[in-house]
Amino acid sequence: MSTDENDTAEESSASPRTQSVDVVVVGAGTSGCYAAATIANAGYDVTIVERKPAEEAGHIACGDALKGADAFPEAIPKSKIEPAFTNTEVDHGRFEIPQEDTVLDIPVPGELAVIDRWEYGRLIIEGAEEAGAELHYDTVVQDVTQDDDGTVTGIVGKHDGEVVEYDADIVIDGAGSLSLLQDKVDFSETTFDTNVSYTHFSSAYREVVEVPDPVEWSDALVFKPAEVAAGYVWYFPRTETTINAGLGFQMTEEPMKLVDDLKRDLRERPEFEGAAVVDKLGAALPTRRPYDSATAPGYMAVGDAAAHVNPTTGGGIAGAAYAGKYAGEQAAIALEAGDVSEETLWRYNQRVMDHFGGRYASLDVYNILSTAVDVDDLMGLIASIPGEKLAEALYSGTTSFGPVLLAQTAASSYGHWSQIYEFFKVKRLADDLLAHYGRYPSRPSALEGWKVERDRIMDDIYELTGADPKY
Repeated sequence: MSTDENDTAEESSASPRTQSVDVVVVGAGTSGCYAAATIANAGYDVTIVERKPAEEAGHIACGDALKGADAFPEAIPKSKIEPAFTNTEVDHGRFEIPQEDTVLDIPVPGELAVIDRWEYGRLIIEGAEEAGAELHYDTVVQDVTQDDDGTVTGIVGKHDGEVVEYDADIVIDGAGSLSLLQDKVDFSETTFDTNVSYTHFSSAYREVVEVPDPVEWSDALVFKPAEVAAGYVWYFPRTETTINAGLGFQMTEEPMKLVDDLKRDLRERPEFEGAAVVDKLGAALPTRRPYDSATAPGYMAVGDAAAHVNPTTGGGIAGAAYAGKYAGEQAAIALEAGDVSEETLWRYNQRVMDHFGGRYASLDVYNILSTAVDVDDLMGLIASIPGEKLAEALYSGTTSFGPVLLAQTAASSYGHWSQIYEFFKVKRLADDLLAHYGRYPSRPSALEGWKVERDRIMDDIYELTGADPKY
């Protein structure tokens, strides 16, 4: 064979294997699977690329608590995922405050369940496949392709050591916290939110623990403060004897020794004597406001990749499912129109902000407050607030904690009046922020003007709380 022939053969063998699809989704998590199922149900070709092998897919670190289980998107029928619901008897939160020798029972609105997250992960993957999506496992994304005008046109990855390229009209980024794709895309001419820092995330670790005897609190999600204000320990009962036990902290804090701290807390609880650990995992998760914009031409980010997580509880399954639904529906509209511009995809941002994005942004105000106060002061404040009002603050982003209730609470909260009054003032600013998110713009060109007023409200929040600016 001649030298020229050798060169030709080498170039041929090194050429990437290319596949063309309407949409490629990166990540087989909740948001990715619901997006892919929605797109497949609309009649378009969609492929999910997942870095894990098939036998490990769906196995991620999670608290296992699912709020809003009664109102999930139908792209993957609820009946499909119900076998993963291991405890549907949970109906409230239990907040343990050792500093105050107090336990608060907190009502939680909506249907609650604790799930087997790995089984749930397998079932949503099956649901996406049954809708018509293709799954490509063991595929690690390494780059993103873009046209000269900045439109995202696909991804490049590796599968079994072989370079693979996916040409797609739309890329949906469901790759999770601190997604690699967002380091690769040139967002300079888009509205996509690049104001992202590691301090906007929490580090979490959890173990699944089998205990010898049924726990007394199998109907509750148990929370207790960690040693820093911006952190907490949780105990979520999958069953009466299988507990998801975990701990997390905001990365603005000094690093905690997560494994050691969790084991110390477990040792101090008599119900865990003789317990056995059957699974353990760690992860980073966003505890910040949702991205101001999660769109760029030919590209949408969903779920953890766009901070679609309740920043006070870390709950992200329901938000991810709906983000996937909204992105999938907008992708179908764009494909039908033959227009994948940011203007066409923008409606996805609006639906996220209208459904839960504004609420999560207002909840982030309380997260910011927690970074600026002493943990004992914070626990005293929490112990002084009626449980139903605390639940409203934790889940709805607002609460009817007004002057009358303030006066009524004062009689039973001697020693914490200044903290309660500060909470009342912070709550009013959180309400202002929520109202402003209700005016989220209907077109990309109006985003910068909208952000000016949002940032003014945030400056007031920083001044009131004394917290360092988060964004």
